[in-house]
Amino acid sequence: MRLACIKSLEIISLVLVLWVSAEAQGLTRELRIASGGGVEIVNKYGRVAVRAEPAAGDKPVAAKVTASSSTGVSGGEIKLSDGTATTVISVQPVDKRKRIDLVLVVSERLNLKVETAAGAVDISGNFASVEALTDTGTITTDVPADDLTYHFLWTESKPRYVADFDIAKVKEKAAGRFEIRGKHTEEGEKEGKGEGEKRRKGEKETSDSASPSPTPESEKPKTKDQKPKTVSLNFTTARGIILLNVPPNEVMSDLRERPLTEAAKAIIRSGDSLLMEAIRRASPKYFGDCVRTLPPVKMAPAFSPKTSVSDSPLAPVKTALVRVSDLKNRSIAGLEAKDFEVTEGGSPREILKVEQSTAPFNLALLLDVSGSVENYVTFIRKAARNFVNTVGKNDRVSIVIFNDDVKVISKFTTDKGKLSQSLDTFDAGGATAYYDALAYVISDTLRPLKGDRTAVVILTDGDDNRSFLAFDSLIGSIQESGALIYPLYVPSLLIAEAAANADIDPIRRKYISLTAKATGEGDKLARVSGGVYYQIEEIPQIQQAYEDIVLQLRSAYNITYRSDVSAVTGSGISPRLKIKAKKENTFVTVNSVVAER
Repeated sequence: MRLACIKSLEIISLVLVLWVSAEAQGLTRELRIASGGGVEIVNKYGRVAVRAEPAAGDKPVAAKVTASSSTGVSGGEIKLSDGTATTVISVQPVDKRKRIDLVLVVSERLNLKVETAAGAVDISGNFASVEALTDTGTITTDVPADDLTYHFLWTESKPRYVADFDIAKVKEKAAGRFEIRGKHTEEGEKEGKGEGEKRRKGEKETSDSASPSPTPESEKPKTKDQKPKTVSLNFTTARGIILLNVPPNEVMSDLRERPLTEAAKAIIRSGDSLLMEAIRRASPKYFGDCVRTLPPVKMAPAFSPKTSVSDSPLAPVKTALVRVSDLKNRSIAGLEAKDFEVTEGGSPREILKVEQSTAPFNLALLLDVSGSVENYVTFIRKAARNFVNTVGKNDRVSIVIFNDDVKVISKFTTDKGKLSQSLDTFDAGGATAYYDALAYVISDTLRPLKGDRTAVVILTDGDDNRSFLAFDSLIGSIQESGALIYPLYVPSLLIAEAAANADIDPIRRKYISLTAKATGEGDKLARVSGGVYYQIEEIPQIQQAYEDIVLQLRSAYNITYRSDVSAVTGSGISPRLKIKAKKENTFVTVNSVVAER
């Protein structure tokens, strides 16, 4: 069971509890559950979250249920029936339109049964068995998967599910029903991963008779105090979604298993393990087909003599390329040598000079062309040309467009004429695979330039409806890439209105905005990468954003200082080096260090 899943579902439960105390009059009751017994919950008027907690030593878990509603909950609306074997909880609101949510905390290894209508079901912890029945509610689990049996049934739709590991194939039953039934064990998972790794590397299986195989966990004798670990899941839903040990925030927008796009294939070829795992979840069958077609990795034998730090030549003078930003990630310009402090291993170093950096950037321009209106295409072309004309003459630009897939219309070049011509080679239309496109730029377009100064400028409305990847699966790869992200989010309706009438009604403009989801994601992309988020509310702000981006990119410094530390390979950044700006609430990022000759 993955730590990320645990944290996610703990956050869900915590949010529910905080919501109860802050916005509603909640009702909490203790439960009397017989040892080895069960709990049955029927709530057709809201969602249900159940968390199983281990006992703390000899102290049993205090089982309780908390009911919440925006208008308060009365005692008569929550019915409890403490049976000898099963405790039954049912919700019966006085007003059938009223929503009531339940949060339960119980002890481990109980038998649980939950029934909702459209309400979500969140299950977290070690249960003996879980039975869930919903109409359209999403069923989310975070349960031990080392010995798991599962039976999922969709009665009125094709299956929509995401699992943290490979599960059995879907079987179509009579009367338009679909079923997934199988068993998952930790040993089987390890064996499957090992075979997959061998296939990827092109290795042959070998056996060693002199090395006995380890005894599987299932065959090892269980101690007296060892708890049974088998978990049984039995879910039935009409048209709901089932998430098996996958946090909701890591679920893509389109759950249909479909052939991989060129963007998805390129991400798999890149070898980025975080992004590959996300695509495997989204489309396990086509992911497996793609992996099997990849050529084996050939590792030529080689000897690389290790060079100790003491053997490396000393570099008496070095130059560090740094970026200084404030609390809002905006670059700070106009600093001098007196504004910096350089130390190595805690010892101060003499700063010889500080100059504004003139090093060129590698800029990837990512354009959303999923619109279908000709005015939208014209706008995109004009906006992209304005960006090309704004950047420095030595900056290298690549242009990537996306709708339901990606296409590179111009590789990195400083030729602004070629860049402009490439913008006449596309039309708009199709769905929006924004997250896949951004992952493609990070893992494919910028991959050969890792270590160089790179940035991604994005022009989109921020909404996604077709990606294999979920937004949260991008964050780790973006941070590792070192690329600065500058999202420019433009409401699509703003473009249409601007084309129809240059003087937009100021009252109507208030209703032409981005979704809250897009706004939050754009801001997060900028923060985690060190870039700046631009929420466009008027068309002229786009050019202002371009000019500000160029200013941000140019606000870097070359700091030349004396050093008695040996040269370091790669980026040249010694772990003993510390560079600080004396100005309050400023942060220094060291991009590279070069030894002067």
